[in-house]
Amino acid sequence: MSLISVSHLTFCYEGSFDNIFEDVSFQIDTDWKLGLTGRNGRGKTTFLKLLMGQYEYKGTISHSVRFDYFPFEVSQPERMTLDIAEEILDGAESWRLFRELSLLEVDSEVLYRPFSTLSQGERTKVLLAALFLRENNFLLIDEPTNHLDQHARQVVAEYLKGKRSFILVSHDRAFLDGCIDHILSINRCNIEVQRGNFSSWQENKHRQDQFEMQENERLQKDIRRLSAAARRTSGWSDRVEASKYGEDAFDKGYIGHKSAKMMKRAKVIARRQQEALEQKSSLLKNLDTSESLSLKNLDFHKKVLAQVQDLSISYDGRPVTEHLSFTVERGDRIALVGKNGAGKSSVLKLLLGQDIPHTGHVAAAQGLVISCIPQDTSYLQGDLREYIESQGLDESLFKAILRKMDFSREQFSKGMEQLSAGQKKKVLLAQSLCQEAHLYLWDEPLNYIDILSRIQIEELILNCRPTMVFVEHDAAFQSKVATKIIPL
Repeated sequence: MSLISVSHLTFCYEGSFDNIFEDVSFQIDTDWKLGLTGRNGRGKTTFLKLLMGQYEYKGTISHSVRFDYFPFEVSQPERMTLDIAEEILDGAESWRLFRELSLLEVDSEVLYRPFSTLSQGERTKVLLAALFLRENNFLLIDEPTNHLDQHARQVVAEYLKGKRSFILVSHDRAFLDGCIDHILSINRCNIEVQRGNFSSWQENKHRQDQFEMQENERLQKDIRRLSAAARRTSGWSDRVEASKYGEDAFDKGYIGHKSAKMMKRAKVIARRQQEALEQKSSLLKNLDTSESLSLKNLDFHKKVLAQVQDLSISYDGRPVTEHLSFTVERGDRIALVGKNGAGKSSVLKLLLGQDIPHTGHVAAAQGLVISCIPQDTSYLQGDLREYIESQGLDESLFKAILRKMDFSREQFSKGMEQLSAGQKKKVLLAQSLCQEAHLYLWDEPLNYIDILSRIQIEELILNCRPTMVFVEHDAAFQSKVATKIIPL
């Protein structure tokens, strides 16, 4: 057992005036399976890179372990996967890799293929297996689930549960619950470390928020009562003091004493009021509230919006989807589920009218207005205002939606290439929510999105009831919002 000790850490990016971390101190045991959570932009990935020594900072970070980072950058991906794995193993016994891959349900034949030909899920599993076999290394795992289907997420969670220690960044609630025993939360004003999984942390956070809101309400009542009492007492004192100089004044000494006594009481009340204000100011600092989101879903004049009949899709002669049929009706929220490479994104693209080789029939109703969120965000570059204009969006509404999803005003002036992966996804979400549509096609809309924003989007869908076809591997989200499940 050893400790990672962080003492008085302060860090901000060059050219920025806002600190990501400011004078924070905490300790992490290297025997923990630690989940790292917090809203987008709070510094989760930044903290991992600080541990890796990639940035200069104020304060100290001390440790006696060597860190490895996932996702691992592979040079020359056209090389054989086994060669890449053995390079990562750095002298460790390569036969153990076969055992690790079997635990991850990966056929060992992938080791004898070029790494570039592996699916994203296969790459994730191979790299995790190799990195965990390195001797005396502590693994920092940053969002491993974004290219994993639901079954693969369960397999990887079970695999991680069997490991001794790591730090894991993930926004998938079920995934975190399945593999961690401690959690570090980057809050608005501090950093907390707790024993337990995400659900236990969320329950504790909810209780703390409820307690602070109740205390805040009680103190507000006290402040209002004390303010009224102070005004009354001060008024009485002024009137008594003024009575010393009237024609009917009979004992100026007594009246002056009474006035001073009332003034002293007013000062006591004012001091109590100030104490209440100071106590109140310590509350609600870490309360992460989320305003309700909304969208304007148009009501289509027909019951059936789209149909898929006997659809088959092949890649390079290899069938991935065969004889798929389903109907999209008003009010449906259809989840397309299946393993990576099963053709889920291709089905959405066909519904959008894109030209993808297929057999069978895919038809959207005439006059149907569709809003979509693509899986890829890499094309988001340049000025945000120019992007808003190019998409014909209402700028005020677009920015208001982003603000509700905890998008700071400072981000509006950045080039979109400088935004985090989660912030880029929020740009696409805000764009879709600005668009009035009959049908919403969302392809993995929650990739990199923080948990509180995921809950916001769940509530939005349940309240506004748009007609949707979506692909999303977050099991909690899918179970809450889907009205139909279509397996591929």
